[in-house]
Amino acid sequence: MNMATSKPTHHVAAADEGWLALRLEDPIEPSLPIIDAHHHLWDFSSPPYLGADFAADATGTHNIRASIYVECGMKFFMDGPVELQPVGETSFVVAEAEKVPSDRQVAAGIVGMADLTLGDRVDHVLDAHMDAGKGRFRGIRVRAAWDADPEASYGASGVQRGVLLRREFQDGARRLTSKNLTLDIWAFHTQLSEVSQFADACPNTTIVLDHMGGPLGVGTYQGKRQEVFDAWATGIRELARRRNIYVKLGGFGVPRLGWHFSKEALPPSSDELAALWGPYVETCLESFGPHRSMFESNFPVDKAICSMNVLLNAYKKMVAACSAAERSAVFFETAATVYRVT
Repeated sequence: MNMATSKPTHHVAAADEGWLALRLEDPIEPSLPIIDAHHHLWDFSSPPYLGADFAADATGTHNIRASIYVECGMKFFMDGPVELQPVGETSFVVAEAEKVPSDRQVAAGIVGMADLTLGDRVDHVLDAHMDAGKGRFRGIRVRAAWDADPEASYGASGVQRGVLLRREFQDGARRLTSKNLTLDIWAFHTQLSEVSQFADACPNTTIVLDHMGGPLGVGTYQGKRQEVFDAWATGIRELARRRNIYVKLGGFGVPRLGWHFSKEALPPSSDELAALWGPYVETCLESFGPHRSMFESNFPVDKAICSMNVLLNAYKKMVAACSAAERSAVFFETAATVYRVT
């Protein structure tokens, strides 16, 4: 099959390396083993961000031993059955990963895309992903991030309102369990009750909530940070009662969450990020516990805000009150268990 060069429906700017270099910090606890549980590779920006670029960001200051690639609509097949076209992304990621020295373990796990509304008929798509993944394929992500405010919603990008509650989608999600695959969910804070309902309907499905549940900060939600936080925290605490759900700590560089540091003269320091984001991380850790929480860089999206070194310093400061065993869970063991990385 031929691959297509995918293009997003929104503009993606490359990180400003010169601006990022204005903020230099010594790494904190540099020997701590890390799995980056969520990043992308793409040619959506100029220059593109590919396997070697992630490896460069992951090398040098902190001990990133492996990473999990999460779908972003890259390099779908241009021909063949429509439902199988996302398998092109898995093939692309494997090719990129194989270009990087094996000790980096770029994309040790791959989370791809599939139309779970196919229900039981999604099996052949999952099998095709697993074949293309050459032992790296670990699950599917659903982009459920819809909101009534069009400035916040991904509805213009094809995200369907209420997809998590559709019976056929839930039938497809249950097929993941039979193949030992996970389901990542990208949803906003306004949808956390839907995620809870979905988890109740699919209690045997291993679910990973991306980007700490997306507390929105644009459009209707701009200037309402405390109000949004309170609603988000209520949803997170309720969601965490479902034992089949894990949470990724990170992803606050997503523009819809409203943290626009790139407009400042200097990139934020790790102290600044820890002060702003610490309450969210603390709430997640109190609710889910370290053994159901995992660090994600969300690079290159979050690279618009800061370097990998500063980002990791910030998250290490945010979990400083945790024990050594708990920090190890957040930065390595939880992701290793969920995504079966050795």
